[in-house]
Amino acid sequence: MRSAPAARQPPQAPRELVIGQSAPFSGPSAQTARDYQEGLLAWFADVNRRGGVHGRRLRLVSLDDRYDPKLTLRNTRQLVEQQQAIALIGYFGTANSKAVLPLVETVGIPYVAPRTGARAVLKPFRPMVFNLRASYQAEIDRVIDQLVRDGRHQVAVVHITDAYGEDGLRSSQIALARHGLRPVAIAGVQRNSTNTEAAARKVLAAQANAVLVIATFTTSAALTRDLSQLGSRAQLMNLSPVGIEGLQDALPGGQANGIGISQVVPFPWNRRVPVVAQYQQLMQRQQTEARYGYTSLEGFLAARWLTAALEKAGPNPSRAKVVGAFRSLTSLDLGGFKLQLGPGDNQASDLVELTFLGSQRWGP
Repeated sequence: MRSAPAARQPPQAPRELVIGQSAPFSGPSAQTARDYQEGLLAWFADVNRRGGVHGRRLRLVSLDDRYDPKLTLRNTRQLVEQQQAIALIGYFGTANSKAVLPLVETVGIPYVAPRTGARAVLKPFRPMVFNLRASYQAEIDRVIDQLVRDGRHQVAVVHITDAYGEDGLRSSQIALARHGLRPVAIAGVQRNSTNTEAAARKVLAAQANAVLVIATFTTSAALTRDLSQLGSRAQLMNLSPVGIEGLQDALPGGQANGIGISQVVPFPWNRRVPVVAQYQQLMQRQQTEARYGYTSLEGFLAARWLTAALEKAGPNPSRAKVVGAFRSLTSLDLGGFKLQLGPGDNQASDLVELTFLGSQRWGP
C-alpha cells in the first residue's frame, strides 16, 4: 500500500520584521543621522527585549546615502526588494524624499517620519507618507511671529540652494507677507558650504536685525562666525533640521549664545513629560554614556509610532496592513506627545517650540 502523502506545511512566517532607513551616515550630517538612529534603536531594542511585536523581532537596516538623492533611491530599492522591509523610516532631506516617493507609492510601502516638513512631501496628499513632524511652514510661521513680536521687522533670509532651502524661502515669504513684510535681503549658499562671507555682507548691507537661516549646521555656523566678525547684532534663527547638537559643537566658547532654533518635539530633558522620561530611561540602556537631544528623541517617537501601527496590523502584517493600521490610528497619545491623523491628512503633529541657546549645554 502506498502511504498517504504528508500534509503540506504552510511556509513559516519570518521571525523578524525588517525596517529600512537611508540617511547620511557619512559627511557633514553624519552625527545628526546617528543621533536619530540611536533614538530608533533605543525603542526597538526595548520592544525586542519584551518579545517583539506579536512574537517577531524588529530589525533596523540602515544604509548610508551621504545625502545624495541618487544613493537614497538605490538604497531604497535594496531595502524594498532585497531586504523586504515592511516599512521605511527616518529618511533625511527634502530632495532625498522626493527622489524615492515614486517608488514608495508604486510598491505601497509606508514611508514613516521623514525628517522633512517640505510641502513637496506633504502636498498633494500622499497616502504612503506618514509625517511625524510639523511642516516647515508651521516652523517658519512660529519664528516670524516671534521676531515680529520682538520688534524685529528687518528680516533677512539665508538659505541653501536645494529643495529644502527653496521650500523654506517660499514659506518665509508667505509668513512675512502675513505681517505685511518682505525679506530685506535674500542670499543663497550651497549645501554644507562654509563660504558664507558674501551672504553675511548682504545681510549687513540690508541692515537686517534678524536672520532666518535655512541650512544645515555647517553653513549656519560659518554664517554665524562671519556675521559676528562683521559686527552684526541681528537675531539668528534656525529651523529644526539644522541639527542643534552639531551647531553647538561647531560654535564653541559661547559663540552659539542667543541663537534661536525651532523644535518639533518636546524638550528632551523635561522628565515631567511621560514619553521623555521613558526616552531617557531607554537611552541610558542603549548607550554607555547617555546623551539626550532633540534629534534622538524624534527618532524615538517615530519608532514608537511605527511600532503602534505594527501591533495594530496583527500577527501577519503586510505593507498594506501597516498602512491601514496607521490610518486607523487617528488619535494616539505617546505620553504627552499627541498624534492625530484625519481623512486626506497624514500630518500627525503641528507642535513647534522655540529654543534659544545659552552658554551651558543641557545634559542628562
